[in-house]
Amino acid sequence: MRIWRSETCAWMLGLLLVASVTSASADVVTEWNAIAAEIASKLPGPHPAVRTMAIVQVSVFEAVNAITGRYEPFRLTMAAGAGASADAAVAAATRTVLSTLVPTQQAAIEAVYQTALARIADGAAKTDGVAVGEQAATGVLALRADDGAVAPDTYRPRTTAGVYVPTTLPAVPHWGKRKPWVMSRADQFRPGPPPSLDSEVWARDYQEIKAVGSKTSAQRTPEQTVIARFWEATAPVIYWPVARSATAAPGRDASQNARLLAAVGMAMDDALIAVFDAKYAYNFWRPITAIRNGGHDGSEASVADPGWTPFIETPMHPEYPCAHCIVSAALGGVLEAEFAGRPLPRLTTTSPTASGAERSWDSVGDFVQEVALARIFDGVHYRNSTQVGTAMGRQIGALAATSMPAAR
Repeated sequence: MRIWRSETCAWMLGLLLVASVTSASADVVTEWNAIAAEIASKLPGPHPAVRTMAIVQVSVFEAVNAITGRYEPFRLTMAAGAGASADAAVAAATRTVLSTLVPTQQAAIEAVYQTALARIADGAAKTDGVAVGEQAATGVLALRADDGAVAPDTYRPRTTAGVYVPTTLPAVPHWGKRKPWVMSRADQFRPGPPPSLDSEVWARDYQEIKAVGSKTSAQRTPEQTVIARFWEATAPVIYWPVARSATAAPGRDASQNARLLAAVGMAMDDALIAVFDAKYAYNFWRPITAIRNGGHDGSEASVADPGWTPFIETPMHPEYPCAHCIVSAALGGVLEAEFAGRPLPRLTTTSPTASGAERSWDSVGDFVQEVALARIFDGVHYRNSTQVGTAMGRQIGALAATSMPAAR
């Protein structure tokens, strides 16, 4: 994914976001969610971006709930904001978080914020709304200031004395040590170990990904290749449109959507905490390592291919479990809880790694399953890992949904 760095690009982003906020959409909460997701995606990597979005959405919920009083208090003790502008509060809360956590995009943030405020009539409601939003954001930022997102890199590559190993360090080895939002601890949903290398599951998964996950695979179908390319993208820009699809259901309002998106944000952030806890606990090898070293794992089914390369570049962290799978299933778990027994709108998103192509699903299950299969077609995850990650994500999503405050 391209990262915009120059002042010119920041100015261009500002223009795009101004256009977004001045267009018609379901409500101010979803408008600002789309803006925040675009800006957070400029951070270096999905992990801080997912964390940023969780902080944004919890702040937005706290601000909106202080004004509407529809739900019980959540993480903060907020003064009642009756009469304040919810539009101003959501804008101010989002701007405060983004300005703090994505300072390189300050020009774009300020441009869209000022445009949004200009749409709101001057007066006490506007002034009070800004104050409520800033108070909510400042409070949530303080709550998460010591969550462990910033930590020294003390990862020690495994080797024997004197033997060279690649010197590029893996991604975020500390992420599984962060303080969760809704889980009681990072390892609350840690699964059992990956399959043993002499098992039937390992033989099955090895042979499958070797066949369909290679860059030059003749067994991967054109549709599977489309899916693989689509889900090369990472959160938040690809996942949040799925959540916003749900907020467009008939009869929903800003309070309901603020609550839903806060649960989604926390679920996806906790999902990454849980999956990185497990990844570095088990340190399981990626397909490119296993396939190039076939025949050395004790399995008669593994035959080496020294030149095997996956369809996409392998992420720089251990394989087990699948991170895409846990994030998508965490999102799905929240949506399933929110719409239990009621129709869910068609879920849709676009992918920056597929030239902006759009894909849609009629059910949460179809969406979650496609993400899991994509990582096999990508050549970076074994089937068992996708199944385990999906199961973890559903549990975390359900927990996040039940953690939200009830209506008064």
